[in-house]
Amino acid sequence: MVILVVNCGSSSVKYKLLDMQEKKELVSGLAERIGIEGSKIKHEKADGGTLKLEQNLADHKAALEKIIECLTDDEYGVVNDIAEITAVGHRVVHGGEKFNKAVLINEDVLNELESLFDLAPLHNPPNVVGIKTCQELIPHAPQVAVFDTAFHQTIPDYAFNYALPYQYYEKYGIRKYGFHGTSHKYVSGRAATMLGKPLTDLKVVVCHLGNGSSITAVKNGVSVDTTMGFTPLAGLPMGTRTGDIDPAIIPFIMEKENLQPDDISNIMNKKSGVLGVSGISSDFRDLEDAEANGNERAALALNMFIYGVKRWIGAFGAAMGGLDAVAFTGGIGENGKELREKVLTGLEYLGLEVDAEKNNIRGKEQIITKDGGAVAMVVPTNEELMIAKETEALVIK
Repeated sequence: MVILVVNCGSSSVKYKLLDMQEKKELVSGLAERIGIEGSKIKHEKADGGTLKLEQNLADHKAALEKIIECLTDDEYGVVNDIAEITAVGHRVVHGGEKFNKAVLINEDVLNELESLFDLAPLHNPPNVVGIKTCQELIPHAPQVAVFDTAFHQTIPDYAFNYALPYQYYEKYGIRKYGFHGTSHKYVSGRAATMLGKPLTDLKVVVCHLGNGSSITAVKNGVSVDTTMGFTPLAGLPMGTRTGDIDPAIIPFIMEKENLQPDDISNIMNKKSGVLGVSGISSDFRDLEDAEANGNERAALALNMFIYGVKRWIGAFGAAMGGLDAVAFTGGIGENGKELREKVLTGLEYLGLEVDAEKNNIRGKEQIITKDGGAVAMVVPTNEELMIAKETEALVIK
């Protein structure tokens, strides 16, 4: 079974083709700057060979048509014909309360996804465009939607509700939804495998740390709480997002600065986080370099992030009544060995004691703490493989 995994953003399409029988990736790629000047595609075969194209991609259909050409190209392709693609798995950011698992896409599902546009106006519309385009271009293949929010639908009501008038939940669905669910599900499963224990017997805190970051408490195999909320803005301070703040700050700044809702939303989503605090960059590598050169605001931004991760690990340990493992994933979690050590320092009371030699790794599965008690580990995420597995499970029923 060959499955194409598609992740459509507002101006990009990420894709991977996977052979599920051989359990291997065949090709991956990215089409970016769709609909704007400087469109390009980077297409990489897993066994070597990279194709880079720079040409106008007017819309997602044009991009996906070109991607299909790349997949079937004589030199850079990996299939002779699109008929070899068994199914298409789509990353869909928001499934609301309707979808708590992956689903085969039909007209009713598409209508439901369109009804959720208000909850994810930046993400769900391009996700739906990608689905409709693939239905047109690869009509023989079943299409499956895999939701970022689905894994978190097990969070109990006392953890997902906000202390607002209950009518806003009933009328508008205002509640914690959580995101990065596909990553949290994959990583918690791999953590159990690394420990040689059933996931249903474990309490795991998964730290997905990147430009967008979230932490999830996974108890007995299900999500019981997570840091992101109604939107991906909540929780940790991130690359450019505020994370949790006192909500009264928002009208205060709006009044002082004479801002409109779109203005304050732009500030909180794109100009805040470690970028806003440091004034330098949203890239943690730049901040670490600046800190090493004595930049105090870069150091402050990093310390705020580290403190946030440490605090949520402790909070979720309390929520689960203990913890067995902390798993670091995402670009920062997988590669930031100094940051991991700083996060874990002070958590010895939980049985987490860093082993400097084991922690001296980047992007590799490994336990990084000393023997005894709870463990911390690095688990590179693979959301595309998780999407492909969930797609396969639906298609072969």
